Amino acid sequence: MHVTSNVDTQPVAGGARSALGLLGWMVLCYSAALGGVFAGPGDWYDNLRKPAFNPPGWVFGPTWTLLYAMMGTSAWLVWRRGGFRHAGAALGLFMLQLILNAAWTPLFFGLQAPGVALVVIAALWLAILATAVAFRNRSHLAALLLLPYLLWVGFATVLNGSLWYLNS
Repeated sequence: MHVTSNVDTQPVAGGARSALGLLGWMVLCYSAALGGVFAGPGDWYDNLRKPAFNPPGWVFGPTWTLLYAMMGTSAWLVWRRGGFRHAGAALGLFMLQLILNAAWTPLFFGLQAPGVALVVIAALWLAILATAVAFRNRSHLAALLLLPYLLWVGFATVLNGSLWYLNS
């Protein structure tokens, strides 16, 4: 007797709809980075005392480019298994973490508020974890694609906390 999960029996978006869906999730994920256009590192950040493990500035662009692609692919994998109708809670968690992600840059760099940004990034880490757990029920690959993001945001949380501590 073979038993299938509800996930296996849900419809999978195909063809042009699936390709447009992937494009939409990618655009949505990369749009979270728009805050950096208006509030990126500048003289304020350059003059902060930094911990020894602070990476060079050039690391952040390629890292986030890869992470946003993985995030978009992850959400798409869950979405194509029936959309918001079948995975609304999981995709809702994804949207929550994306909002927190988008909020961090203007808070940290724009408002120059590393303490407030620390609270937001800690909440972001928890939201990513919850999203990965929810995605695992839909697609193991989708959950795995979020693990580098979870690790990077964990590192960024420690870095944010260190910058706040060293400069308060």
